[in-house]
Amino acid sequence: MGGPAEPHEPRREGAGRPPEDDDNYGYNDEAFDDVSAYARRGRASDGPGYSPDAGYSPSAGYASDGDPGDEYEPPIITEDELAGLGPEGGGGPRRVLPLEDEPTTLVARYLFPTERYRGEWKRHWISLTGPLGIGAGATLALGYLAGFLTRQNVTGLVTVAVLIWLGVISWVAWKVFDWYFDRFILTNKRVMVVNGIVTRRVAMMPLLRVTDMKYEQSALGRMLSYGTFVLESAGQDQALREVKYLPNPNELYLRVVEEMYEPQAVEARLGKDSEGDDA
Repeated sequence: MGGPAEPHEPRREGAGRPPEDDDNYGYNDEAFDDVSAYARRGRASDGPGYSPDAGYSPSAGYASDGDPGDEYEPPIITEDELAGLGPEGGGGPRRVLPLEDEPTTLVARYLFPTERYRGEWKRHWISLTGPLGIGAGATLALGYLAGFLTRQNVTGLVTVAVLIWLGVISWVAWKVFDWYFDRFILTNKRVMVVNGIVTRRVAMMPLLRVTDMKYEQSALGRMLSYGTFVLESAGQDQALREVKYLPNPNELYLRVVEEMYEPQAVEARLGKDSEGDDA
């Protein structure tokens, strides 16, 4: 009995060529050359990524010499293929509404020149139910009391009741104006909350510092489409953590997350929308 057969180095005349000891693998040189030539002729029609001399290039998603260590690069998806995912291509409704063009004068003063504005939102009208309910209740109660005192000819107390009613209505009006000037703002660099009529308060958090973000919706919030945003930051002192009564929380959540993780997609969509408007 002879000793163990010495290993043979594979010949690299073509990708995946069997070793020189063809008898051990059941291959024949002439047959293998015919099969290789046939494969090259068949694959030459697969596309521009194939070359008969060099095989499939890595940029086309195939290894050039068949080695498993070659780097794999995914195929490039064109804009025409992505267009089929949009509403025009039947890919379903768009979850993120178009971006607003310009900030209002109320918000523009708090943005610096290189900051790109993404949108601003007032709180949901549900936040006014408390003040409006108090105003309606005070109107009914004090109106009944004023009528009763008038019938009793107690004019001094009627005047007091009317003054109390005016004070309550003024407070309700203040709350409505405060709601109107209260804005949640998103830019490409931060989220902000601006509120206050006489004393303005501006709270902000950079998007780079946001470590976690979630929103909460009660049963009534799901019915009326509002929720509470909770922002977590790496810092301990957070000027902006919980924002209540934000409208359309699911869409707003998607917009903030997209701005955090896919800012290039936002810029591309914004540029495409502006080109469409110009056309």
